[in-house]
Amino acid sequence: MNQLVECVPNFSEGRDEKIISEIQQAIESVSGVEVLDVDMGADTNRTVVTFVGTPDIISEAAFQGVKRASELIDMRKHEGAHPRMGATDVCPFIPVSNVSMEDCIRLAKETGKRIGNELSIPVYLYENAASREERKNLATVRSGEYEGLEEKLNDPEWKPDYGSAKLNKRAGATAVGAREFLIAYNINLNTNDRTYANEIAYELRERGRWKRIGNTEPFYYKGDVVYFEENKFPDGNSDFVGKNFEELSIYYKNNYGKSLRERYESIGLDPDNLTGNPVYKDGLFTHVKGLGWVIPEYNRAQISMNLTNYKISPIHEIFDAACEEAEKRGIKVTGSEIVGLIPYEAMKSAAVHYLSKMHKSPGLPVPDLMNVAVQSLGLSDVGNFNPEDKVLGMPKTDGELANRITFDFVDEVSRDSPAPGGGSVAALSGALGAALGTMVANLSTSKAGFEKHKDKLAKISKKGQIVKDQLVKAIDEDTSAFDKVIKAMRMPKDTKKEKEIRETEMQKGYQSATLVPLKTVENCRNALDVCHEISEIMDESMASDVGSGALMANAGAKAAAYNVAINLKSITDKGFCKKTNKELADIIKECEELSDKVAKNVDKTL
Repeated sequence: MNQLVECVPNFSEGRDEKIISEIQQAIESVSGVEVLDVDMGADTNRTVVTFVGTPDIISEAAFQGVKRASELIDMRKHEGAHPRMGATDVCPFIPVSNVSMEDCIRLAKETGKRIGNELSIPVYLYENAASREERKNLATVRSGEYEGLEEKLNDPEWKPDYGSAKLNKRAGATAVGAREFLIAYNINLNTNDRTYANEIAYELRERGRWKRIGNTEPFYYKGDVVYFEENKFPDGNSDFVGKNFEELSIYYKNNYGKSLRERYESIGLDPDNLTGNPVYKDGLFTHVKGLGWVIPEYNRAQISMNLTNYKISPIHEIFDAACEEAEKRGIKVTGSEIVGLIPYEAMKSAAVHYLSKMHKSPGLPVPDLMNVAVQSLGLSDVGNFNPEDKVLGMPKTDGELANRITFDFVDEVSRDSPAPGGGSVAALSGALGAALGTMVANLSTSKAGFEKHKDKLAKISKKGQIVKDQLVKAIDEDTSAFDKVIKAMRMPKDTKKEKEIRETEMQKGYQSATLVPLKTVENCRNALDVCHEISEIMDESMASDVGSGALMANAGAKAAAYNVAINLKSITDKGFCKKTNKELADIIKECEELSDKVAKNVDKTL
């Protein structure tokens, strides 16, 4: 599966387009990297560059951007409204698709070490990559900014994680970190009164709001503020009152599983001196910042939020909670808006959530899942939401053959060229078999009498979609694998050395061309397994489709097996041949057994 990492370095230059252009060119010089956005700010004198790539290339691209910035930006001359401490102020790595936070922490450390060693720039690790707890917060790391950097570097407590503790007068210092994806998310209301938006925002956000009592319905802000008093420490979320902070802390920990001390420190209050300060009520969600405002061009109020960890606080849960809070106040949520990009996993989770509420199967093709998420969240409320442009890491079928319509593909197969051939056709046959089994599972989800099978049907449909997608990819992979053989055949063979090199490359090509159809056989077996699972619970109306799917999948397996066999004849590695033949025989046997089971279930049902 495709891996994708986002990197969002902030450069201390927002006025000179030529400098930023050269930094962008340095990033794009690394093949495979895609720059998604370049946001220049003249007032802040700061530019945010957003780019994505696989883990093996993203670090190099980040390093090249930092290096060029250190050559072009002189911090001794820099002025701007935004806090900063270096030519490249911050450089975070963010997991997007099939990449863990641990992967991004490793990238941050590798990149930071290289920046420190090769560019002589002091580097501090922050957020999830931080080497010490007190360095997690970026604001803390950046305190004193560039002007206070020399003094900070002389403090043993602020020895950089990488690089020398000597001030780089030109480039300053850089914070390199790993964090979760930040989603800029707005929820729209059917009112132009900002009061409503603030009311809901304060309920949703992690910071929460002052606890109030008395006249709190329907507007909480009209109530009387509750304060800490001597020997009176109220809980913000209940009627409990502790005699001191320690007693309240124990209650808070036992009931909410969190540290009260950390809670008030995050607000900027001293837990040991709370008397006279307002009591805070917790917000509904962690990792959410928000406020209300009015958008003149829309003539409506809007809840504007930053979601800093969509895995803990999913976008659909926030949207549903906003709808409930709006309903309490007699207003409606009309839709929502993504500013910038959103990870595919966030959208997929939303789609699965709403499909579950509809009592429908989540095992749908990617475009269908995206449509469910867009419609359910009202993402096209104030402007068109195109998943192709807005969803980062969305699975795509990039193969040339797989993306062509049926007749084009059939015509291509019929031409006087060896590829696409039997291997691609076998993969297509298996994909159609998996698709039919998945279709039946999805249709059965909403049928009367299948309620007890809901969880099983969801599992079958999800598995079917994965198998189908793998087989669709194999349509092009088979052709590409054989292309390696063709390329090797065209290599020169005039000398003994040339013949040896040619033969080595041909053997590599034949082995690759063998393993691809072998994988297709395995996936066709998985497609048969999907058909078998659904055949155990199908009704009469679906039997013909399930039977057809199994026949297609079994045909795909046998066809792909022919391709394995023909390529094995050209391979001289006897050990490889023996192992492959054994694996092939075992899978084909499983295919026959599954096919027979499906056929019996179909015959019994019809």
